[in-house]
Order: sequence, then structure tokens, then C-alpha cells
Amino acid sequence: MRVHIATDHAGMELSAHLITALAAKGYEMVDHGPQAYDAEDDYPSFCINAALAVVADQAAGVDALGIVLGGSGNGEQIAANKVKGARAALAWNLSTAKLAREHNDANLVAVGGRQHSVEEATEIIEAFLAEPFSDAERHVRRIGKIATYEATGEVDG
Repeated sequence: MRVHIATDHAGMELSAHLITALAAKGYEMVDHGPQAYDAEDDYPSFCINAALAVVADQAAGVDALGIVLGGSGNGEQIAANKVKGARAALAWNLSTAKLAREHNDANLVAVGGRQHSVEEATEIIEAFLAEPFSDAERHVRRIGKIATYEATGEVDG
């Protein structure tokens, strides 16, 4: 599986760890930056680029997911979700990570690097990457309603 990753300055240490640890587990890691620490960085471009790459890969039939990291993960999730087709979920424990995939078919996970130890954040992200979408009709239907609104601006229901 290809995994696109992006961060802000607060998540750089976690990002570097994840790139190494997940590559060792066989994931193809693609780093969308930043490449150097800058406390004044503008994370939206990094996260948007990661989300664009995930959506493009999935549209091309590539098995791909994404990770966006920050101090809290909130801004990074918001930025990633501005990309049409991106479904970024903020995960703060194993349950929210698994449910994001199982129920919402989230294609990116946002995690706050200042909210978790490196070990805990790694477990959350590994759980997200490993969990399949359930394909349950109700979840497919709900995701379809979100996609319809995203494409048309019309609320279905």
C-alpha cells in the first residue's frame, strides 16, 4: 500500500519515525513535506498535496491512504478535507482510527503529534492503515450522500 504523509513543524519528529517504521513494514511511503523544520511553516499546502495524491492514486486504482500530522491534527484534517474526494478523520485512539476506516472509508488520518507519545500515535496510525472499509450498505449510502453534496451542493434528504 502507498501511504502519503504530510506534517507541520509540530509533527516532524513523528513523521520521520513513521516514514521509517511503516516503510520497514512494507508500506510505500511518500513524503509531502516539509523537508526542513520551520516553526512558521504553512502546513495547508503539505496536507492538501498529500490529500490530492491519495485521491489521485485511488482514482487510478492504486491502493493508497494518507496521514496528516500536526500539533493537534485539527488544522491538518481541515486542510486535507478541502480536497474533493478526501475523507480525512481525526483519530485520537484505536477505536476512532478503526471506525474511521470501517464506517467512513476515511482515506486520510489526522493525528496530533503533541497529543500522543510516538508509540501511541504509531499504534493509532497502524490501526487505521490495517482496518478495511466494511462495505455495509448503510455506510456506502451515507458516504454517497456526502459525495453527492460535495459534487453538486445539493443535500440529499
